[in-house]
Amino acid sequence: MINKNFLICLTGLPASGKSTFANKLKEIIEKKLNKYKVKIIDPDRIRESINPREFDPSKEEIVRKKNLEEIKKSLEEGYIVISDDLNYYTSMRHDLKEIAENLDLSYFIIYISTPINICIKWNEKRGKPIPNEVIREVDKKFDNFSRYNWDDPIVNYDLSKKLDLNQKIEEIFYIFNQKIKKSQIIKEKKKKNTHPQTKYKERLDIFTRKVVSEILQTISDDNIKKELIKLRKIFVKNNLKKSIEEREIMAIFKKYLEKRLNFKIT
Repeated sequence: MINKNFLICLTGLPASGKSTFANKLKEIIEKKLNKYKVKIIDPDRIRESINPREFDPSKEEIVRKKNLEEIKKSLEEGYIVISDDLNYYTSMRHDLKEIAENLDLSYFIIYISTPINICIKWNEKRGKPIPNEVIREVDKKFDNFSRYNWDDPIVNYDLSKKLDLNQKIEEIFYIFNQKIKKSQIIKEKKKKNTHPQTKYKERLDIFTRKVVSEILQTISDDNIKKELIKLRKIFVKNNLKKSIEEREIMAIFKKYLEKRLNFKIT
């Protein structure tokens, strides 16, 4: 039986139907679990409050920070939280996982896998509120789910297909219950079996991806973007056998990039 609130991470392309799914999921969860309220956290609302006139890439770090703060605060207040965001980088999904883990709550990924051609079609029907090029860029950058055991969606729905969402969400509830029952056993097992070096490699990869994703939002030169991705891979490879302190990984990586790219990284 579900006896704690939890965090749901929606992930998928822009215009894939995530918000429609999030609202339906909220409605059914509150009917089935009437002692819990569900809060949908949508960073578009945060963007609108910061800069209502137009999208400003320079404000994305502020949006990201406020988004995570609101998710954490809502979980602490006892809400079941749905992150209605793209969450297309592993590092983004890992940030949510860390919030849930630090609060000793369960965390579930739901992948809305509507194909890009359908997303563009739906976006055009809505009057292109999102530039189609943005959808294509997110599709190119989307991190797959095969790298880590934790980064594994509990379900994968293509919303362009005719689905009985009520039935599908019933299936999700069954999975929620099963995973929540087993979560404590899994946590204890992981504490005993996780080798420190394995954890270090995972953090090295996650933190360097996070730095790269932040820089990519501030540059437009494709050559620099390619070089940035290449340098990240080299840095990770060269440091796999070392043991950099977790708090120092991002700072050391930024200095490494500054030296090779010859520009200041904030």
